[in-house]
Amino acid sequence: MRKTSLIILSAFFISFIFQTELKSQEDYDIIIYGGTSAGIAAAVESSRMAKSVLIIEPSNRIGGLTTGGLGATDIGNKIAIGGISREFYERIAQKYSSPDATMWTFEPKVAYEVFEDMIQEHNIPVVFNERLDLSRGVIKNGGSIQSIIMESGKEFTAKVFIDASYEGDLMALANVSYTVGRESLTEYGESLNGVQTKLGHYHQFPDHVDPYIVKGKPASGLLPNVNQEAGEEGSGDKKVQAYCFRMCLTNVPENRVPFEKPEEYKELEYELLFRALEAGYKGPLFIMTKMPNGKTDSNNKGPFSSDYIGKNYSYPEGDYKTREEIIKSHEIYQKGLLWTLANHSRIPQEIREEYSTWGLPKDEFINNGHWTPQLYIREARRMLSDFVMTEHHCTQDSITAEQSVGMGAYTMDSHHTQRYINEKGFVKNEGDVEVGGFAPYPISYKALVPKKRECTNLLVPVCLSATHIAFGSIRMEPVFMVLGQSAALAACLAINDQVPVQDIEYKELKEILLSKGQVLSVE
Repeated sequence: MRKTSLIILSAFFISFIFQTELKSQEDYDIIIYGGTSAGIAAAVESSRMAKSVLIIEPSNRIGGLTTGGLGATDIGNKIAIGGISREFYERIAQKYSSPDATMWTFEPKVAYEVFEDMIQEHNIPVVFNERLDLSRGVIKNGGSIQSIIMESGKEFTAKVFIDASYEGDLMALANVSYTVGRESLTEYGESLNGVQTKLGHYHQFPDHVDPYIVKGKPASGLLPNVNQEAGEEGSGDKKVQAYCFRMCLTNVPENRVPFEKPEEYKELEYELLFRALEAGYKGPLFIMTKMPNGKTDSNNKGPFSSDYIGKNYSYPEGDYKTREEIIKSHEIYQKGLLWTLANHSRIPQEIREEYSTWGLPKDEFINNGHWTPQLYIREARRMLSDFVMTEHHCTQDSITAEQSVGMGAYTMDSHHTQRYINEKGFVKNEGDVEVGGFAPYPISYKALVPKKRECTNLLVPVCLSATHIAFGSIRMEPVFMVLGQSAALAACLAINDQVPVQDIEYKELKEILLSKGQVLSVE
């Protein structure tokens, strides 16, 4: 009897110890939702500050766009990039044995290797294929997130959370205010927001492109993705600038997989392309930025290109099924476009001959049919904090953001948002804005934290508080890495001082940021 009791007691203690160890693996100082470039930078800095940290990545791949085909780094002014962000580009240079200290163009697989190195060096745990439960994903106590729950039922607890996703799901489930779409010009006194037909001379159709299925016959119906009207100039709406996949292509024969026609191919989707060429458009059809080893970062350029204009409006607030359908439709569209350019009889022969030499690289995205799994979510939700970055903070024409935690430097850049019929009866694109020429500008810490009454232990370095047009400048991968690192340092201070993230001492944060190599101002 006594022996049996000892066995039962021993089993109890073993079970208790196992459960305690298991529970300790679910409790962290900092949890980062989203293994994007921002999320990885945040995790590395958290580890360097001796905090326990976990990355939860909803997919099976880390790095977001940086490992997903965006190898041509958009920066604007490289002097503005510091800290872990610059370290990433230094590591890229080392991978290629480059004589330069930094290297700003790279293959997706090499970017992946760099991030993998950084994660392994710091022993950062990453949980893959775990998505927030959209019905009960956040448990709060007052204004503080206590834990988050995944679709699988797994629950993770932390002192501070960082939403580093492109979609802002954690932020939204925490009942933090946000917006989607474009503000009107009057809302923040901007000049470049809202509906913008007058600025639409970039990536624009030539005249005489008919919008109807049967040319000249409105009764036949509009061609796919064409609206009857654009809306009032400068007015706000809930439309979202276009998404696409940043395509890694190659014309190296031994590494090339030829383009294939998708089973779901619909020729009518490309009628506007045919008509633009027939109306005299000569190209370009893509940006083909050269990467090492005969590869490209191929991005949208021209009136009809890789952007699937008007097909993403439901993405930011959509459930997972809706998003998966949108992602798949973009993939079908772009693969169909590549096949069309290389093979369709209505494409001029010289274009077909050129695109027939290109294909997908055999040594990239091997587990995804050599196609990037990361859709370019140029913009989704944007937080509405007590402070909002606007056009005026970018240009610094009348105001400069205080409490800098990093700098933006790129052109205010919005891709087209819709297609419409102009007053002459021709198809036009609307929404493209490309205005630069300003100096690097500070991004305020206050844009990374929610309103205090809404959440006190959440930081949002990607879907930060900014207007549509200001976000168009901020939304660059190196800037996201900068802001991810700064968010992590702020999280560490909040933990150390046991205060809400809104109440940390900025002076202390600034000193640490500067010691870590962050660039907070440009003299």
